[in-house]
Amino acid sequence: MNVTARPAADWFNTLPKNRLMAEISLWSADLGRLTDDTKRIEPFTDIFHVDVSDGHFSPAMLFFPDLLASVRKATAKPIHVHLMVADRILMDQVAQFAEAGADLISVHAENTNALEALEAVKAAGLKTGVVLQLHTAVTDTAKFVPHIDMFTLLGTRMGIKGVGLDDKAPARLRAARSLVANATRRIIVAADGGIRENTVPVLRAAGAETIVMGSLAFGATDLAQRFAWVHAQK
Repeated sequence: MNVTARPAADWFNTLPKNRLMAEISLWSADLGRLTDDTKRIEPFTDIFHVDVSDGHFSPAMLFFPDLLASVRKATAKPIHVHLMVADRILMDQVAQFAEAGADLISVHAENTNALEALEAVKAAGLKTGVVLQLHTAVTDTAKFVPHIDMFTLLGTRMGIKGVGLDDKAPARLRAARSLVANATRRIIVAADGGIRENTVPVLRAAGAETIVMGSLAFGATDLAQRFAWVHAQK
């Protein structure tokens, strides 16, 4: 695949540390005008977020390597691929999305071969992440901390749009921040799911360093105003 645009080699280390970051989910883009929507939102995003689902591990069916490759050609912003796929295809999906142009690939803590997959992501020269579903205890995931650059906690059921934030989400974010507090390198804690105007301040206060925005970004009538509001969250 012809990958034509990439962020700088040190992109992860230069991500903002003094404000809430905006990670934009392309699941909420107009897929019929994906390149145009990517370029429209690009000036405001810190990271693009691409959900990948096989219809088994997660009920939706989302994104393909060729589609990611088209996004890669349209932007030099970092692209975070979130794999929601069954164990049997996880390693192959890591390889395909690494080739297609991902900069960071996250796998699920619930995958039995998650550690093997993280090693494959690292071997491809990419940043690594792990994602937790609501039923997975944060305290049970300490084994992943030495292997990851991003720690994402889902605040809703996986693969379903428009669901409200689970009441346990803020406490889980606080637990995640505690778990990575003694890491010798930067590990970004992210909140994904249930991102609404009324939940963003709560998630930020609980320790989220980046939020995965979908309709809250693409549905905004004034993008500059919306992202200024996000960046101002304390």
